[in-house]
Amino acid sequence: MNPSNKVVECVPNFSEGRDPAKIKQITDAIESVAGIRLLSVEMGADTNRTVVTFIGSPEVVGEAAFQGILKAAQVLDMSKHKGAHPRIGATDVCPFVPVEGVTIRDCAEIAQRVGERVGRELQIPVFLYEGAATRPERRNLANVRRGEYEGLERKLRDPEWKPDFGPSRFNAKSGATVIGAREFLIAYNITLNSNDKQLATEIAFELREKGRVARTGNIAPFYFKGKKLSYAEGSFPCGTCGFIGKAYDETRGHCEATHGYDLDRLLRDNELEPPRVVGKNVYKPGIFSDCKAIGWYVDEFKRAQISINLTNYKVTPPHLVTEEVRRLANERGLVVTGSEVVGLIPYQALLDAGRYYLQKQGKPVGVPAGDILRTAVFSLGLNDVAPFDVAAKVIGLPVVAEQALVRKTVYDFTDEVSRDTPAPGGGSIAALAGSLGAALTSMVANLTYGKEGTESRDGALAAIAERAQLLKDQLIRAVDDDTNAFNAFMEARRLPQTTSEEKAIRQTRMQEGLKIAIDVPWRTAEWSFEAMKLAREVAAIGNPNSMTDAAVGVQAAFVGVRGGIWNVVINLKDISDQEYVKEMKERCSALIERAKALLEESGKYIDQRLFEMLNRPKKV
Repeated sequence: MNPSNKVVECVPNFSEGRDPAKIKQITDAIESVAGIRLLSVEMGADTNRTVVTFIGSPEVVGEAAFQGILKAAQVLDMSKHKGAHPRIGATDVCPFVPVEGVTIRDCAEIAQRVGERVGRELQIPVFLYEGAATRPERRNLANVRRGEYEGLERKLRDPEWKPDFGPSRFNAKSGATVIGAREFLIAYNITLNSNDKQLATEIAFELREKGRVARTGNIAPFYFKGKKLSYAEGSFPCGTCGFIGKAYDETRGHCEATHGYDLDRLLRDNELEPPRVVGKNVYKPGIFSDCKAIGWYVDEFKRAQISINLTNYKVTPPHLVTEEVRRLANERGLVVTGSEVVGLIPYQALLDAGRYYLQKQGKPVGVPAGDILRTAVFSLGLNDVAPFDVAAKVIGLPVVAEQALVRKTVYDFTDEVSRDTPAPGGGSIAALAGSLGAALTSMVANLTYGKEGTESRDGALAAIAERAQLLKDQLIRAVDDDTNAFNAFMEARRLPQTTSEEKAIRQTRMQEGLKIAIDVPWRTAEWSFEAMKLAREVAAIGNPNSMTDAAVGVQAAFVGVRGGIWNVVINLKDISDQEYVKEMKERCSALIERAKALLEESGKYIDQRLFEMLNRPKKV
């Protein structure tokens, strides 16, 4: 995606997971809006629920959401709906999620516009939640959904639950809709080797932020078998340890000071109103913040699952939750067979998971991103209940255009360079050379890492490999960037020049385009010099048998520096901004001198070590 674009994701959940024809009508309505890209449609028969994911600009994504809600109201009938997942309406929940160039506030404004329209035109009660919530108690989706569809008629009679939009009148066919703005939510299910829903729920309650009723006595390994704790006059137990306060405030202070959690908030999340808690259950918090979880049985898999919503994966990532579930399952004689992502997962979340598992295995993470993602998929067991397609399931995955030069075979790319066209030319070849130099550097670091006797160097080797991979990827993209670098300049040349004003605008845009064209080879030179330094470093601490690979890396990366600078200088002649020209000439001169010195020193170092190895007495 272009960083300058504004992209919003919308993930409506529809209360129908068994009739593909009805869902097709809904997704057709969504896709009827120009500019919308449908990313996934995931139906669940047991939950009787479908999660639809689409993206678009802020201008069109709200319209597509409304059309989906409208069609769902026409084709679905909540009075006949049964399913395992909590729900409140035909379009149960419709969140807007910032992806690029937008904020939560922007998404909240979209949610408000769509909510107002749904309430007014469709006469469906609408509640706003999370980033769009108008009241604190409505931020949490579970609070809004509590009572579900069956309790909705009664809920709407309560003045405290007057909808944000639409009538306070029960709509038997469509129910109500919850619309909001939130950060990226990962819907993540972990599967157990059991068909017992209660065992899945037992673990889910340990995980979720709102925790569970505190118990005592026979709580190991199955906590739910213990005796419930409750508050009484003069006796206010802590749900986490054996402390008992004589007053509520004493226990609240203990929980904050000793365990670091807000007891008031915990109890409110569980529908209590502190300090009026005498006679009520004591609660203990769950392990993870930003985590919601329930247990259910999925007949399709003949197994129980822990269904988890991670509302901020940067705080609570899926791999840490998975490892905790494995620990808790093992304590209870259970086995985690794998997991599944419902909808999409951010690229960074899966990348972080792969790095986590590679590090646990004692492996460096400075390897191609595809290898890291594959490690994550295997380690999390994402192929357990259904095939996991990285290209389809990962949002934000770096994509190389089909027509990109770097997608060609080496043979075809070389042929393309040899033709009588100006591009690809020296700038693209310089970037490719720099990328190969970085790749060789990473290779040597990875070959050396973790071997016997390298313990003192492993930290440095891992850092070199990781940085070299980043440089490799940046430089490989520069192969095509260099070929496309003159686009802005060429577009400026095509501007009209009839009047003096048009000529001035054209000249200004052409100069701006030339500076953009210069920026690409300059970055190639800078990145390639960094690759040279890493190659020289790994030549000294890497496996001696791979020393020549590192040496070639230095030489290849130098081509990237030299070629990049030559392409900068040749374009400076057409720049009218003399201050800019002077500055760039000085920067180029300084960089090439440093690169030449490093190249010469590296060559001498490698030659000396090679001759030392050659002259070393051979063992008989």
